[in-house]
Order: sequence, then C-alpha cells, then structure tokens
Amino acid sequence: MDFISYASSSEGNAYSLSDGKTRLLIEAGLPVRELKRRVGFGLSLFDGCLLTHEHGDHSKGVEGVMDAGVDCYMTGGTAGALGVSGHRVEVIRAGVQFDIGSWVVFPFTAVHDAAEPVGFLFYSRVEKKRFLFATDTQYLKYYFKGLAYIAIEANYSEVDVEEGDVDVEVKKRLLRNHMSVEAVGRMLQANDLDVLEAVFLLHLSDERADELLFKTELEKQTGVPVYICEKKGKTELRGL
Repeated sequence: MDFISYASSSEGNAYSLSDGKTRLLIEAGLPVRELKRRVGFGLSLFDGCLLTHEHGDHSKGVEGVMDAGVDCYMTGGTAGALGVSGHRVEVIRAGVQFDIGSWVVFPFTAVHDAAEPVGFLFYSRVEKKRFLFATDTQYLKYYFKGLAYIAIEANYSEVDVEEGDVDVEVKKRLLRNHMSVEAVGRMLQANDLDVLEAVFLLHLSDERADELLFKTELEKQTGVPVYICEKKGKTELRGL
C-alpha cells in the first residue's frame, strides 16, 4: 500500500492512496498545473478523486481533474457549493458506502464550517486493511475498529492557542473547525488500535504546530511510527 502527500497545509491539500490495484486521489487543493507537476504522471491514471469539502485548499483543482477524465466523489452539499455537475461528479452521502475498484469507501460526517463535509474510511480488498482519512474537523463523532493506518489533521495545540497571543476570531475558528493534537490523542485512545501500523499527521499549522513534539508524544501514546506530511512538499510512504 502506498500513501503519498503532495501538499498538506492551508495553502493546498492533495494525497494519493493506492493498494497496487486502484489508485485514488484524495483532495484536489492545488491548481491543476501544479497538481500535475507534483503527481509526476497523468491525472487520468487515478481511478477516482474524493473531496472532503468545498474549501479551495481542498478543491481548487477539481475541475481540471474532471477534465482529465477522472470521476470525482463528493457530497451534494460540496458539489452545490462548488457549482460543479455533470457525468464526472459522483454524489455520495455520509453513512452510505460505495466502491471504487478494489476499495470500499465509507464516508462519515465531519465537523467543519462547510456545506456537507465528510471524512473517509477506506478498506482495501487487496491488502485487507483499513485506512482512515480525516481532516478539517473539530473532532470525530465515530469509533472505528481494525484501523491499520490513520491519516489525520493535527493543526494546532490547545495549550498554545489558549495561552498564546492568538486573535480571538482565529481562536474561535480553530476551536470550532480544526482538530488539535490533543483531540487526535483522545481519538486514538477511544479507538481500536490493536492492528495499527502507522499514523500520518496532516494540515499542521505553520505558527501553532510543533512537529517534533506532536510526533514524539503520539508515538509514545501509540507505539507505532508517526509521520509528518510536509506542508508544501512531497511525502512518499510506499510499501506500507
């Protein structure tokens, strides 16, 4: 199984997930030319693209992805907010699973200031493993069993936001719409981690995230490797 981050920040987010048979693009938050450059091959080689929500840092390249002949999966709220339609738009609903090639995908509701945001639980029929993807959410409403890999937002530290010199409106938006490293820790404690192999931290803030501290603390908690996805560069994790 391969997981690649092409960008992971408020300026743009794009990731790929492959089990050797079906390759998925998760988020299309880069201009399509830049997305093509970072991917390094034709976008048409992706078997599908999934969007969590409509904000530009997750969706700005979606029309270019559709123009490349790739079906894009998103909720009706996200499609409506983006104003996209046509045969390349596959409308999905939280709580209703669907298939893309060898992947079974279960979308679940996220907590964010967007029209109809979701996260995704992936199950590979090839690898027989579950991969959780969650970003831009205040917390996770659900518990998950048998997770082998978790890719999750750790945008900030609650301690730094409460004690630091943070604008009141910025603080409100962070607390309501993004996941802190402490929330990630609570999520990990609440879920079944018996077969967990690795954690990938996404969407870290430039100002409010201590990468080394986040990595060290979560590795102590889980006993598995924790990887930081680069904000503006490519992070490749192959052969998982």
